[in-house]
Amino acid sequence: MKPWSNDEERLLRYFNYVEKTIRNIVIKASDDLRDKIEKIIDNAKRYYEDAKHYMNLRDYPTSYVCIAYCEGLLDALKLLNLVEVVER
Repeated sequence: MKPWSNDEERLLRYFNYVEKTIRNIVIKASDDLRDKIEKIIDNAKRYYEDAKHYMNLRDYPTSYVCIAYCEGLLDALKLLNLVEVVER
């Protein structure tokens, strides 16, 4: 993979990864955890939208922070085996 030429290119690669993850995420946990997991996924989606907003404003540092929070929430759910990402 070649290095990124600028912040927007790098952020767009993060956005593509996160979009794919969110689109293909399946909750594996029991029903008693489902509501909490859905709230975490909703928070991740909000961070994702914030990241896009800040990129459009050319506020790249804030965009990176938002997309990193989003990815961290999704990764935590995967590491805890509460969700999986299914290729469709």
